[in-house]
Amino acid sequence: MANITPSGKYDNGTKGESKETSALVVSFGELLIDFVPTVTGISLIEAPAFKKAPGGAPANVAVAISRLGGSSAFVGKVGADEFGYMLADILKQNNVDTSGMRFDSNARTALAFVTLRADGEREFLFFRNPSADMLLHESELDKNLIKQAKILHYGSISLIDEPCRSAHLAALRIAKDSGCILSYDPNLRLALWPSAESAREGIMSIWDQADVIKINEDEITFLTGGDDPYDDNVVLKKLFHPNLKLLIVTEGSEGCRYYTKDFRGRVAGVKVKPVDTTGAGDAFVGGFIYSIASDQNVLKNEKRLREALHFANVCGAITVTDRGAIPSLPTKEAVLQFMLEATTI
Repeated sequence: MANITPSGKYDNGTKGESKETSALVVSFGELLIDFVPTVTGISLIEAPAFKKAPGGAPANVAVAISRLGGSSAFVGKVGADEFGYMLADILKQNNVDTSGMRFDSNARTALAFVTLRADGEREFLFFRNPSADMLLHESELDKNLIKQAKILHYGSISLIDEPCRSAHLAALRIAKDSGCILSYDPNLRLALWPSAESAREGIMSIWDQADVIKINEDEITFLTGGDDPYDDNVVLKKLFHPNLKLLIVTEGSEGCRYYTKDFRGRVAGVKVKPVDTTGAGDAFVGGFIYSIASDQNVLKNEKRLREALHFANVCGAITVTDRGAIPSLPTKEAVLQFMLEATTI
């Protein structure tokens, strides 16, 4: 059972453990339970049974970084219930610092039912009315933990409702004032927003604060009001901002594009036989942030950047060859072995 202190903080019991020379990455946002059908390619209504799995993009990224050998922490809130304790223990088992987690005795851990239908579209049904992750208050933030971070990574779901939105904005201020690199993956989930317009406004409300942004083609189309996601001019004129160090556009198995003030290009994807694409984007983000945390020259040197993006592509590719997000996230050894085998074929 999780060890909860009287203040509602989680004692992760991992102090003193060393993690390479990688700088600390703090992931901020949601942590929830995904219920996934035991049979693939069907709708939620047709599913005969469901299997529970840990979910939440920021938490997946924290685990991805830790599994690669990096140093990561998670800041967010779950319910003081069995699911919440289970999620905290999963992060702890994966060497993620959970000292920034909080537990709410008056709200439940968020639940999401998700399936990949036969037509390839994902179907979501969320239970957050409200869930604990939405109720994180600014006063509950572990400010010292955020100040210790070299990178703060976050999404947009934590911007949807108060008081979590104010906590999110406060975390950004603390991180920025401490000289953190701000990493933003909007991770659009339209079903959670009151409307498409509120989603667009909410996601863009913090756009110009980020140093690194990762988006996909669908998000470009959504945020630009229907523009061509493959047009460099659209990306540069509508989504690249003056303070941005790097904008990454992921294209699934096709790889990714990158844009900086000084250079731009694309890195080809890695071909594998996909089993489950859940968590592939988070594995990519975790792999890339791990590289930045280990060497910040990645953002300034195009050769290093391309190497880091290829590393991230491999992280995503390995993840889709197994079921579940967290269970299929690769170790650094697995990534390097994959790359070695790919070069010898």
